[in-house]
This record gives sequence, C-alpha cells and structure tokens, in this order.
Amino acid sequence: MKFCPECGKLLTPLKKKGQIVYMCSNCKKTFEERAEVPVRVGRKTQDDPLIIDHSHTSEGEGMPKTKVVCPKCGNLEAFWWMQQTRSADEATTRFFRCTRCGNVWREYD
Repeated sequence: MKFCPECGKLLTPLKKKGQIVYMCSNCKKTFEERAEVPVRVGRKTQDDPLIIDHSHTSEGEGMPKTKVVCPKCGNLEAFWWMQQTRSADEATTRFFRCTRCGNVWREYD
C-alpha cells in the first residue's frame, strides 16, 4: 500500500498511458510509480473490485508469505491475499500461491 506524502490518505493505483500512477482521493494529486516491479491493474466491470496483481512478478515481490502446506507439491510456504468473493455480509476468501510450484488454492472461513 502507498500513502499520500501530503495528507497521509491511501493512494489509488491508476493506469495512465501504459504506466501506473497513484492518485490521492483526498487532495487529488498524482504520483508516479518509481519501483521496477510491474503491476497489472484491472476490473471486469465498474462494480467489480480493483485488482492489483503482483503474481506475475519474479518471486512474488511485495506479497506477504505464510507457512501453509501446498496441496500440490507439499511445499511449506505460500504467498497469500484476501478477496471478498461473496456478498459483503459473508467472510472474505483467503487465497494462497505456492512459492515453489505456483499452485493457487483458496481457503474459506
């Protein structure tokens, strides 16, 4: 996550002319992405959540890791993220991606 250096609010990633820029929802200033990590931003429809996908980066840079057993290869470490896949009054779904084989699976709460 990135925060506005001016007001401290969360910055929103936007794709602008093939580059990722971050815009502050409060003061409307934009900031360029200076990292070398490529980021893919997209939505299927306007109502869908904004997806920021780092999964295609080498070694999953920037994603948190946890100790969990991969059901495919038995590796003991995976990247994880959470996403609201059902209605808002239901629990979020936790996704895992194995650090060794890249297998993706989900865990329901």
